[in-house]
Amino acid sequence: MKRLLLKSIPALALIISGILSAQDIADKKENDTLFFDDFSASSLDREKWNVVGTDFWVNNEQQVYVDSTATIFPVKGAKAKGVENALILKAHYSPNYINYRDNDFDFISGRINTRDKVMFTYGTAMARMKLPEGSGFWPAFWALGGGEWPDTGEIDIMEYVGETDWIGVAMHGPNYSGETPLVNKYFFPEGEDVTDWHVYSVEWTAEELNFKVDDRLIYRVTKPMVEHYGEWAFDNPKYLILNLALGGAYPYKTNGIDKPYNGLPESTVKLIKEGKAEVLIDWVLITK
Repeated sequence: MKRLLLKSIPALALIISGILSAQDIADKKENDTLFFDDFSASSLDREKWNVVGTDFWVNNEQQVYVDSTATIFPVKGAKAKGVENALILKAHYSPNYINYRDNDFDFISGRINTRDKVMFTYGTAMARMKLPEGSGFWPAFWALGGGEWPDTGEIDIMEYVGETDWIGVAMHGPNYSGETPLVNKYFFPEGEDVTDWHVYSVEWTAEELNFKVDDRLIYRVTKPMVEHYGEWAFDNPKYLILNLALGGAYPYKTNGIDKPYNGLPESTVKLIKEGKAEVLIDWVLITK
């Protein structure tokens, strides 16, 4: 079983940088750890995670989420693609799977969250992830407040819409939601892209949030920056979300593709049919 070393700053730096994968880490330090899952169990731990079902749909996404071992499942060995074990969120082509809110859905996928199971205010949230290549894939690692959106805030730790050389980070709240001004893109150094294993994280305090990729600071948002636009919505408990969406508003805004699906080109539909629509998660960690 993968364990987590948090006993020293150098060790934590190695973890975040991705030099160490989770299976190499030992001696987990419980007093600093609010939450940790290395997905080494034979199934998703329902004491830690909720699974979203078909009664949820936003952003003109082209999939519905289903609670199924077809869309959310742990893997080991070669299927974990370079780590000991991982969780996979997988999308499938499933024509005419469901009609929901007058829309026909041809794709299913996975979305999990920690709402009411693991809520946290301040600290560092991070996940080590490997993302798929394909325009219109829209995986995300993010946090929401437990109340009404956007009043209780949103922290987008990582969003990817299918251009492999960059990911986005953002914050949403009252008067700075949707097309938020608090947003930034991170472009990977030459020789790296989203299909490699990377650690995506945010360090959240009462005064600022620092977004990082592999311990590289990529964006800092301070309380005065937020309050220039609206109320600071980041003193309340948040829960984590991991999901793989397909197409929809943000991919469409980036690629301009509307056929065969909004934000989702035929080339990516082919990848989904070939079983290549997978997000792998090595581990998720929240520390004080």
